[in-house]
Amino acid sequence: MATDDMATHSQGEIPPLDFSTFILSLSSSVLMHLGVVENPVTGKKEKEPLVARQTIDLIGLLRDKTKGNLTGEEAKLIDDILHELQLWYVKEAK
Repeated sequence: MATDDMATHSQGEIPPLDFSTFILSLSSSVLMHLGVVENPVTGKKEKEPLVARQTIDLIGLLRDKTKGNLTGEEAKLIDDILHELQLWYVKEAK
């Protein structure tokens, strides 16, 4: 498959992958595993708090390992998302 073909998805264009898009994708996964948003495959809200916690921890690991290599905007995004997800986790993972 050619590189240009990889940028095209059966439902349209896929946004270019960058660090911010990756972190936002992980955060969406956390919200899905907390049952805040529906699973796009099943159309149902499903709770898997252990998977959500692991993904939050992964985002924290990425923040720590990339410290000093992020733009100011990327660093703020990951800090803000991590804080927000931790609040959602406390609220939803009961």
